[in-house]
Amino acid sequence: MKPVVDRDLCIGCGLCEDTCPDVFVVEDDGIARVIDEDPPHELYADIEACVELCPVEAISIEGA
Repeated sequence: MKPVVDRDLCIGCGLCEDTCPDVFVVEDDGIARVIDEDPPHELYADIEACVELCPVEAISIEGA
């Protein structure tokens, strides 16, 4: 599982960082990025929740 943030779509709402801070961070420019491109299995449910929660569908999972 490889989480991806489409930085062109991201509005920096912070839901991903709040839900899974070990994988996502909202940077100083107000746009989220992935900080762990190979997360452990125990974070998969949180990452999938981020995909569902993102209001602009900027988060996806490669290889899913």
